[in-house]
Amino acid sequence: MTVSDAPSVPVRTTAGTAATAEAGGRRAPRRTPGIWRASVARSSVELKGFFRNKQSLIFTLMFPVLMLLVFGSIFSGKVAGTDTDLKQVFMAGIIASGVMSTAFSGLAINIAIERDTGTVRRLAMTPMPKSAYFIGKLVRVVVTTVLETALLMAIAVTAFGLPLPSTVQRWTTLGWDLALGTVACALLAVAYSAIIPNSRSAAAIVTPVFMVTQFISGVFFPFNQLPSWMQTLASFFPLKWIAQGFRSVFLPDSFTVVEPAGSWELGRIALVLALWSLGGLVLTAMSFRWRGPRVN
Repeated sequence: MTVSDAPSVPVRTTAGTAATAEAGGRRAPRRTPGIWRASVARSSVELKGFFRNKQSLIFTLMFPVLMLLVFGSIFSGKVAGTDTDLKQVFMAGIIASGVMSTAFSGLAINIAIERDTGTVRRLAMTPMPKSAYFIGKLVRVVVTTVLETALLMAIAVTAFGLPLPSTVQRWTTLGWDLALGTVACALLAVAYSAIIPNSRSAAAIVTPVFMVTQFISGVFFPFNQLPSWMQTLASFFPLKWIAQGFRSVFLPDSFTVVEPAGSWELGRIALVLALWSLGGLVLTAMSFRWRGPRVN
């Protein structure tokens, strides 16, 4: 047998041997998808899941609409000391309540369900950047909140005569009040979800907070007609400031005579909502759990 007839034997180079040894000695790292691509994919999943879930769609979007239609048909007359229709004051408040419905109540219940079913834990074990999960939630909240606000405004304007913002400044106020209020409520929802033990109790733990906050924040009644201790308590929560911002958008400036400070306090509204957003971010970082509750 000549040299050319000898069976070929693969030759492993020193570099190949080192690479093989290294691969055998430690596990090759998983390739992590880019944050942009992962966030877009996660946002798509969040939006599809929301609009395909009829129960979530009805509770989150339609509940404020039903309240608007029912109470808007009941209220009548002028607010004492002003020429402003009580119905318009309620409309501004219920639009603010719609922000809390989508950004706080809906999101907190959704996260509790995903944690209870193990979805959150499974996502944490994938190569997906963890930040993509929160970006997906934020995109879902922004889209649904804008949709909710537009829907409530359309009904309030066409059915109950609520005037649209009359100046560029008022439209600008509507934009930043909506943005800051949405972010603040969403971050608080993520943090609040940590105290929900399971999906069965989610609505029972979230809904009372949502309802009580509405009553003390000037949604159903003019804020100046509430007891002073309620006004003080409401000032510690975002909804009071979101509602006050919307009143400055939809109501005449003459209505400030019955506002507690005698003015709209736009600077304070922006500051309080920005601080709540920052506080919600800190609380989320401290309390969010990727694993579900322990089963005894």
